Amino acid sequence: MQLFSMLLLVAPAFALHIAAPVAPRFAVAPTQRSPAVVAMATAAEVKKLRDATGAGMMDCKKALVDNDGDVEAAMEFLRKKGLASAEKKSSRAAKEGIIETYIHTGAKLGIMVEVNCETDFVAKRPEFQELAKALAMQIAASPTVEVVSESDIAPDFIEKEKKIESQSEDLQGKPDEIVAKIVEGRVNKLIKTKLLMEQPYIRDPNMNVDELVKSYIAKLGENIKVARFVRFNLGDTNTDADEEE
Repeated sequence: MQLFSMLLLVAPAFALHIAAPVAPRFAVAPTQRSPAVVAMATAAEVKKLRDATGAGMMDCKKALVDNDGDVEAAMEFLRKKGLASAEKKSSRAAKEGIIETYIHTGAKLGIMVEVNCETDFVAKRPEFQELAKALAMQIAASPTVEVVSESDIAPDFIEKEKKIESQSEDLQGKPDEIVAKIVEGRVNKLIKTKLLMEQPYIRDPNMNVDELVKSYIAKLGENIKVARFVRFNLGDTNTDADEEE
């Protein structure tokens, strides 16, 4: 009887212990994903990220993990990192490279562009040749472009354009400091249309040509520069000869 009474006393407590839920040893916030889960979930996207940015596999994985698997955010992160890396290489000599050509459909427009890099090895890489071809097509699609960068614009041209703009009818009677600011803005806008490196890239308007080149600097690990280009429009020489006559 004494044993039976003890069992009756212990049973309720034992039942309560069995029914109580067991708390997990390591609680994980429902809104967070562990790095391992993110890495596994995005493993198939690493190649896409590498192809788009030229970054190493480990850098791509880390970018995906740090950005919680967001491919676009990871791409932007790597792109900024690549642009920063490209700036450091910009002072290095680029004496190798290739001359690329592009003939537009109909054979009435042709482009020849010289693109430089540091070594012959990189000059032979398909990625470098891909960039040169893209630049030739960009020039063909940009009829207002005349030079590579602002340093190629003659100071005399800038002064001439400022003088012309300052004589515009809509600026007459305005204070000199206001006129100066408006003229500066108009001339800068005009100059920008003539610069290859400032043009939105035809295949991705979210970046300009300068950023495109820098993305290849990051991808190939060498300084890359657009040295010069020539545009051939069928009939241009005939027109010039007619005007002289």
